[in-house]
Amino acid sequence: MIETLSGSITAVGFASGHRFVVGHWLSSPIGPFSDVMWADPGGRRVLVASPVAAEFVTSVYPFKEVRAFEVGVEATARHVVVAAGDITLSYSLNRWAVPFPPRPRWITATAENWISRLLLGVRTYGISPTGVAEWYRTRSLRLLASASASLDGADLGPMSPVARPLGFGFTDPPRRACQVQLRVDLRP
Repeated sequence: MIETLSGSITAVGFASGHRFVVGHWLSSPIGPFSDVMWADPGGRRVLVASPVAAEFVTSVYPFKEVRAFEVGVEATARHVVVAAGDITLSYSLNRWAVPFPPRPRWITATAENWISRLLLGVRTYGISPTGVAEWYRTRSLRLLASASASLDGADLGPMSPVARPLGFGFTDPPRRACQVQLRVDLRP
């Protein structure tokens, strides 16, 4: 049985070495939710999400630590603020998005997967560490114009490339901070 999420994933890194991936899901098998996947400078992977969202996400991706907090996302057309426990993120999106046409899963798993790896260093199809098959069908991509973040009120420095590996799933995000609108199909 295929489960589907629709929404966005935003990946951003900071000079301090902290890296974040924000999922903002308008629809999913558990309803709308947001989560923050955080890799600290030492490589510790932390999931911040509500208890229900954390249970869903950890069924696909393992984490060394899970912090149960509601994740708040306030978004306008080009600006987003995320509050997740002691983490605050704010980012602005470039004006223009690169659109992608609708396509079937088999294209995502073959040609698109090869092209994405070649051009962006990312995969669009794979098997998660828990054995879930995933198809990431991007609808649009926008670069981040700017970003800031704080942890317990301490500034994490200027936006910088997303250092790899993050180790959240079967692929890492592009090195350049960006947001993708997408549909994710999961087959447990």
